[in-house]
Amino acid sequence: MHRRALLAAPLLAAPALAKPALAQSRSIRIVVPFAAGGIIDVAARILSEPMAQALGQTIVIENQPGAGALIGARTVARAAPDGLTLLVSGAAHSVMQALYPDAPDPARDFAPVTLISQQPFLLAVHPSVPARDLAGFLAWLRTRGDKATFATTGIGAASHLAGELLKKLAGVDFTVVPYRGTPQAVTDLTAGRVDFMIDSQTLLAPLARDGQVFGLAVTTADRSAMLPELPTLASAVPGFTSSSWQALYAPANTPAPAIARLAEACATALAQPATQRRLADSGLQGMPGGPVALAEFLAAETARWAPILAATGARGG
Repeated sequence: MHRRALLAAPLLAAPALAKPALAQSRSIRIVVPFAAGGIIDVAARILSEPMAQALGQTIVIENQPGAGALIGARTVARAAPDGLTLLVSGAAHSVMQALYPDAPDPARDFAPVTLISQQPFLLAVHPSVPARDLAGFLAWLRTRGDKATFATTGIGAASHLAGELLKKLAGVDFTVVPYRGTPQAVTDLTAGRVDFMIDSQTLLAPLARDGQVFGLAVTTADRSAMLPELPTLASAVPGFTSSSWQALYAPANTPAPAIARLAEACATALAQPATQRRLADSGLQGMPGGPVALAEFLAAETARWAPILAATGARGG
């Protein structure tokens, strides 16, 4: 991932935005295919302000949740390829076709613009779960079987994929309870209507500090700067790594000069100390990378996650 991010270096080093490829009198719409309040929505909103300044255009965020990110993705895939309708999505974008065979093809129907950011997930349990460390939690799961309940922000979402990876690598089972968005899932977790969740550390860490949930581990290969006291899930489940990531896409056939201009504006925005501070405050780490880096990254994520999702037999409605 970090190797691919180096491909962004020419963008970050670019001196000034090239002559606009599009008229600047029209605003840009960024579609987020998830409900407001989730980490992808947060990343899109953090990026939009400095990116708008770099472009000299207004940027409007439009949330279109539903159907595992399919609704918002279709909106952008069908939009005019003029660089004025964009998509910010994450892991769900890489597995759309595993859920919906008639979904837009992530590689064919979209033009990659740039990677934006990433962050670890936090594995958190309701305090009623009788486990205060990873070993105890895994042992509890093995006794509960499918009676244990796992909240996710939707089938095919990054949080769901992380849960399915846990099943596979740890040899455990539990019932997946999908929600329309992160806020609803968190509400049921804190109320004890579901047992555990793997999702944004930004949203779950404050709840852990307040005692509403109990944080057990982070999901990246290294410990989180936000939660340095917590172990990695891989310390108990070898090979487990997962994270939330966000990237920007345009419709296929968007002219190359427009893609280059958008990518450069994103790189300019992500390089700003104020943007980096806002990302860090939200538990996010800038993950710059232009069109080539994003295309490679998306292909690798699809190859990794699509078989795991397909093995569950999950299908979109």
